[in-house]
Amino acid sequence: MAEHEHGRLMPETHTTVRSEDWDSRDLSGESHSQVAFVDVDMTEATGQGAAFSGCTFRNVRFNASVHSDAAFVNCAFIRCAFFDATFTGCKFVGSVFGDCTFNLLKVAGGDWSFVGLSGADLRGASFAEVRMREADLAGARCQGATFRQVDFAGASFRGADLSRCDLRGSELSALDPLTVAVKGAVIDLQQAAMIATALGLDVRSI
Repeated sequence: MAEHEHGRLMPETHTTVRSEDWDSRDLSGESHSQVAFVDVDMTEATGQGAAFSGCTFRNVRFNASVHSDAAFVNCAFIRCAFFDATFTGCKFVGSVFGDCTFNLLKVAGGDWSFVGLSGADLRGASFAEVRMREADLAGARCQGATFRQVDFAGASFRGADLSRCDLRGSELSALDPLTVAVKGAVIDLQQAAMIATALGLDVRSI
């Protein structure tokens, strides 16, 4: 039976990798499906094109790892550490995160649509040119994070704290400024007009 975590159905796994040292491992071209990774050290792992589908990661350390064009589709990450990890052009569609740490996480490009980041602590993380359509960021703590040119169409932000975030160029039509903390957030003029309209203001040129 699949487990439940944070209200979401967890992937059903068939094999387990436990307490292994994958420090500095080259993951290029590896493919894993419905595998449970438990207490695995992937610190400084690298790789291009690795594929993980329906996997569960528990207490896995991704610290300082560097991934490009990798896929982590419909995976679950529970109590994992992503300190100073870098993901470039990676796909995390449908994956869910619970009780993870993201200090200095850097994400550039890729598709993180439908991800579950409810309540996540993303303070100091950086996302640039990432597709995050219908992502669940309800209650997320994002103070000081960077979200530049991110596609948030249909995303959920209720109760999130976006204070001091750099949101310039991002698609924010799903953001309700009455249910989200946005004090000190940096936005561009087009976004300012859209948010003002959402608040019921009549925006006109002089």
